[in-house]
Amino acid sequence: MERIGLFGGTFDPIHLGHIRAAKEVMNGFSLDKIVFIPSSSPPHKNTSGVAIAEDRLEMIRLALAGQPGFDVSDTELKRPGPSYSIDTVHYFQQNAAKETLFFLILGHDAFFEIHTWKSYHELFGIIPLIVLLRPGHPPSNGLAIRKDIATYLKTKISRQYRFSLKKAGYFHPDLKPVYLFSKNLVDISSTSVRNRIKNGDPIRSFVPGEVVKWISRKNLYQ
Repeated sequence: MERIGLFGGTFDPIHLGHIRAAKEVMNGFSLDKIVFIPSSSPPHKNTSGVAIAEDRLEMIRLALAGQPGFDVSDTELKRPGPSYSIDTVHYFQQNAAKETLFFLILGHDAFFEIHTWKSYHELFGIIPLIVLLRPGHPPSNGLAIRKDIATYLKTKISRQYRFSLKKAGYFHPDLKPVYLFSKNLVDISSTSVRNRIKNGDPIRSFVPGEVVKWISRKNLYQ
């Protein structure tokens, strides 16, 4: 049975934090592949300053070149209108072998907005979630973050989710698990990278070299 992670986001731009997170999740969950899925028009973000889709897609391709087990999909870029995770999950599940097990990888901040997503209740019924905790937060067994997520699940999704310390996740008798992950993540954000570019500061410590070249060549984020 193939195990595949779906890693969505604007990736504006993709940076070394994204790649480190993907590598750690791949190892931690024994995934065969992780698919990076850049969004076209994220419904919950102000996209006025977002680089055009073609540039973001190319930067991901450059960043992932030679990285085993990583792929990129333009399915959300081809789809007209806003990018909805539920539609993307359906697309991959319908176009894969029946026994394929998918995981949806998302950041800590995005997780706490899930109740605003299209068909979010259905999402919890069809795919396990892996929530990436922001570096600087307590580890996945830290009491504070566990309480925050437990409260959120109880009030927004279902009161039947229960935390397992051994498995570092929340489990439900009918819905899919919600796993917490924080191992070896690095504190880099796309916002901080864009700000460094605007300020004329170097970004080579934060962004793959070929992506740095593309940003410079296309004068992105100036």
